[in-house]
Amino acid sequence: MRIEDQDGPTSSGSMLSDVADAAPKKIFIKTYGCQMNVYDSDRMVDVMAPHGYSETSSPDDADIVLLNTCHIRERAADKVYSELGRLRDMKNEREAAGGKKLVIGVAGCVAQAEGSEMQRRAPYVDMIVGPQSYHNLPAMVARSGNGGPAQVETDFPAEDKFVSMPAAEKRKTLARGPTAFLTIQEGCDKFCTFCVVPYTRGSEYSRPLTRILDEARSLVDGGVREITLLGQNVNAFHGEDEAGRPTTLGGLIRALAKIDGLERLRYTTSHPRDMDDALIEAHGDVKKLMPYLHLPVQSGSDRVLDAMNRQHTAEHYIRLIEKIRAARPDIALSSDFIVGFPGETDADFEATLGLIREVGFVQAYSFKYSSRPGTPAATRDEQIAEEVKVERLQRLQALIGEQQVAFNRACAGRRLPVLFDRKGRTPTQLVGRSPYLQSVHIENAPASLFGQIAEIDIEEGFAQSLRGRLVREVLAPA
Repeated sequence: MRIEDQDGPTSSGSMLSDVADAAPKKIFIKTYGCQMNVYDSDRMVDVMAPHGYSETSSPDDADIVLLNTCHIRERAADKVYSELGRLRDMKNEREAAGGKKLVIGVAGCVAQAEGSEMQRRAPYVDMIVGPQSYHNLPAMVARSGNGGPAQVETDFPAEDKFVSMPAAEKRKTLARGPTAFLTIQEGCDKFCTFCVVPYTRGSEYSRPLTRILDEARSLVDGGVREITLLGQNVNAFHGEDEAGRPTTLGGLIRALAKIDGLERLRYTTSHPRDMDDALIEAHGDVKKLMPYLHLPVQSGSDRVLDAMNRQHTAEHYIRLIEKIRAARPDIALSSDFIVGFPGETDADFEATLGLIREVGFVQAYSFKYSSRPGTPAATRDEQIAEEVKVERLQRLQALIGEQQVAFNRACAGRRLPVLFDRKGRTPTQLVGRSPYLQSVHIENAPASLFGQIAEIDIEEGFAQSLRGRLVREVLAPA
């Protein structure tokens, strides 16, 4: 089981051929960070399944425990080492009691960034695997646990890891609900001065169109109604079609929209530089593309944006939003903001608040700047005092909160199609997502409503959710 903190057979399959014939073994994955890590954790389970491994909901009965890590958030590595300390104790207790062996692995961006340091600080870790190499897990497991040094795979391999994944049709057995993530693009060529992604995920790479469509169809066959397309710069997608011609994200969305049974499409995370006219037009033309867009701006100050190497200005961002709203007037916007970037003045911060007021957002992810070793911003002299960053973050989040509450309350009295994808807090409550990605809960919901799209009369809007009443089930696209 993957716990969130938020295509063919593998070439190394023969190395674990005896495992598939033995008693079933279990793998536990704890996932940190972004949606792409959630997708990666799913695929790591896919890779291990042919070799006799099934998921478990607890590390206590696992043969393998993997931490799939994220390096974006502050003190991310510290959290990983703290968790590794607990796993070390579990491993030692099992060995002392003569129990089954525990293989400990660290995957993802912290593994990629700190592989050598991790070997020094946590020599009991058996496997260290970067985000581009997890298709090699079966071979790493076969070699691990023999008392030798950790198995380390943190290079950027020349081969496409997605080709080494289990066949696309196998993914229909993995649908755990009506929504799913699907990675279409990885890596980043933008080199924002605060970001480690180019160093941990590598350069931009887009999957071929045919493979994405095959995986999407298999997800729909497994009951998925809504797919969220993922990428570090998802709108930089340029995967080739069968004729070898590059396809934009707008073209991919139009192709996916033709899949029967797929009712909703979303994508994240975007970059303003890659928001082209074809994608904007898709927002206006493709009804299955939900009216919600996460488009990070980071700052409203051109001086700070230049220091961040964002390669766009505040004015460019605002004009871009105008074009998007002209194509889809009801679109709801989300963004990312960093406060306290080195050298940010009071005037720079006020410019950010001004942009928020002018654009209007229904949600945002906002953070205090924290330095990342190896990034250009980490070496700048003009670091901002912690108390200043805290005060600015509180003011920014209060403004975003006001806009979010206002939007949610304005939904009261509207009728919205909601896809119900999870249980609520009470036995008769179901929770779903509106087209604007809001959580919507209803009481006295029939069990048959799970996985369905239903029309809901919204009765009340709160800070983080909506409450509604069932009108009737909807089986056709909204």
